[in-house]
Amino acid sequence: MKDYQLGEFEEIVMLTIGILNNSAYSVLIKDEIEERLDRTVSMGALHTALRRLEDKGYLRSFAGEATTERAGRPRRYFEITALGKRAVQNTKATRDALWHAIPKTIFQTSIKGSI
Repeated sequence: MKDYQLGEFEEIVMLTIGILNNSAYSVLIKDEIEERLDRTVSMGALHTALRRLEDKGYLRSFAGEATTERAGRPRRYFEITALGKRAVQNTKATRDALWHAIPKTIFQTSIKGSI
């Protein structure tokens, strides 16, 4: 279903928000992705993806408590919406179907004659 398609980075962001559950805010999302995937993430790319996912209705954001460490500004937390859950499930089902369609011999390596 084209309506529920996620790009690779969008999928990573959505899954990371799921992992972080009720404590998903941008810096923590960035740190979690970088730690789990050994991948550098720019804040600009992350904020663009978060905004795009919110515009699609896949995420909802809300302000947390204001903190002195942030000069009184609250953190913006993210949670996955029901529509977002369907998008993630659709993405997983699509990937699973593709993986199951690949003949098992494709990824087997042969010692004989291989370079």
